[in-house]
Amino acid sequence: MLNALKTIWKAMTGQAFKNMTPKEFWAAYEQDPNAVLLDVRTPMEYREAHLKGAKLIDINGGNFAAEIDKLDKNKTYYVYCRSGGRSSAACGLMASKGFAHLVNMSGGITRWMAEGMPVER
Repeated sequence: MLNALKTIWKAMTGQAFKNMTPKEFWAAYEQDPNAVLLDVRTPMEYREAHLKGAKLIDINGGNFAAEIDKLDKNKTYYVYCRSGGRSSAACGLMASKGFAHLVNMSGGITRWMAEGMPVER
């Protein structure tokens, strides 16, 4: 477990993924033909509001590692949560598993909505 945490920490601090503001994040996502939008919040949070086209994989759901193992590592993953903490952790874990193209939305959906950007309900 300690080695896994060290690997995640190294991935997170070694810039294994990009951090972008909501507007930068969405602009990059829309222009990326290889993009997958990933929401790592709970199903309840997702039902309340989510970004259009987002795939839900709850980082705290107990099967996150198994679910991301099913994903195509050649895609670019645009990852968000409520405020940016869980999505940073998700990007770190994904980087430790060999995902090379990861983008984290700084401030999460909270910042997204504060900036007046649209959500699905």
